Amino acid sequence: MRYSKGIRMDKTRETPTPPADPPADKATEATASGIVKLTKRAAITQVLIAIVANITIISSGMGIGFPSIAMMELTNSTTSVVLTESEATWFASITSIMCPFGGLLSGYLLDKVGRKRTLYCINIISIISWAIMSFANSTDASVLFVELIVARVIIGIAIGLSSTPASVYAAEVAHPQMRGRLTLLTAGCTAIGMLLVYSLGYMFKEDWRYVCTICGVFTGVSLITVIPLPESPSWLVGKNRSQEAERYLKVIRAIKEDNHPEIKAEIKALEDNVARFRSSESSKKPSKLVQLKKPEVYKPLLIMCTFFIFQQFSGIFVIIVYAASFSVEAGVAIDPFLSAVLVGLTRVLTTILMSFISDKFGRRPPALFSGFGMACCMFGLAACAVYPVTDTPYNWIPTALLVAFIFTATLGFLTLPFSMNAEVYPTKVRGFASGLTIFFGYTMSFIILKSYPTMVIAIGNENVFMFFGLVSLLGIVFVYFFLPETKGRTLQDIEDYFRGSKKVDADKHDTKA
Repeated sequence: MRYSKGIRMDKTRETPTPPADPPADKATEATASGIVKLTKRAAITQVLIAIVANITIISSGMGIGFPSIAMMELTNSTTSVVLTESEATWFASITSIMCPFGGLLSGYLLDKVGRKRTLYCINIISIISWAIMSFANSTDASVLFVELIVARVIIGIAIGLSSTPASVYAAEVAHPQMRGRLTLLTAGCTAIGMLLVYSLGYMFKEDWRYVCTICGVFTGVSLITVIPLPESPSWLVGKNRSQEAERYLKVIRAIKEDNHPEIKAEIKALEDNVARFRSSESSKKPSKLVQLKKPEVYKPLLIMCTFFIFQQFSGIFVIIVYAASFSVEAGVAIDPFLSAVLVGLTRVLTTILMSFISDKFGRRPPALFSGFGMACCMFGLAACAVYPVTDTPYNWIPTALLVAFIFTATLGFLTLPFSMNAEVYPTKVRGFASGLTIFFGYTMSFIILKSYPTMVIAIGNENVFMFFGLVSLLGIVFVYFFLPETKGRTLQDIEDYFRGSKKVDADKHDTKA
């Protein structure tokens, strides 16, 4: 799939924000051309605000990575209370099936109670989950299993809830020049949360309850840090609270003087866009099912759902959730908990690197490199499973392959399906279509996480690694022939492409996507 270099690039729309509250999203985009000039003080203020908002997401990252550090102790026969193999897989995978419901709840809360209060909800729900696990039963395995499942269901909802609020908030308070980088903080903080929980697991290998307590305390601190945050001016205007919006906008833009003309102009632009949106809402709109039949909707939907299949069945989330036990299966010579820390650290550093690579090289080249690197690493691990290197001078190879897999996965297959999900759908159905895609992706995640231990028992480590490697290779073929390039293209360009616009079709042969 190709786009012409001649298509005009609209920088204000290059990095679309996740869908949540349509009035706020449109208002933010509309004011981009006449927004208050970015000063150094305003830039620092906006960076700090975005960072504080995204601290909430760290707890969700901890929740994603927690099974990795707890599974070994929970299934270790030398401990007083253990889970069966089936119970352990439910413990590890149940969050994936709950995340979509949290995502649906997120959209509702963002609109009804605002960005700031939604962040409150995420923290409170997370604290409840960590508290349940901290005080979980230590004598009865059946009671322990029920408590853990309840806690993981709750944290799964929190993880789904956290998928958009912080990035939406950051996008709405950020100056257009900073919006792209600040919206990537959500992915970075998720990775940081996983690294922190892996590190705690390494330090407290035999006390996962203590790790839960630390995570709960951290989340409590995160809840407190949200208190001084200003509410999104875009959301306030959408709720007819323009005076509050103006007060908070002055804080965000680092302006102290009253009746500042540019602040007034920005508030007026927000009000005008809200009015236009409400006017369009009053007209009759086709049903969601009718809209799904349009090529600009069903084509990207099929592409993104397929991309999520390759993401999940290439083993990425298996390594993230089962990091410590996977390291043992892969024959890693170092401490499995230390291996998990290396996995987390690699993901954090590569997520930071990804923001620069995506801006420079686009989406397709990193995705192609990612699939190739992942395949090579998995085939290498399969070879190490057939010809063990544990007691040889080459015992470092499985560790290197595991780290290299996370590095290459983060460059493409791990991050791109989520980031592109907000780019490829038309504005009118972006929330609905993105929700369907995320629901499908997390369902695939649940299937692979639940079945991974059974696959290892049934066909052996080496064949599981070969399966992951073959899926990665097929992913390369999919990316090459079907995944569109979205770098530097406006949302309208992308919509026209899927609709079959003659202009885009004529131009697409000029330049590789």
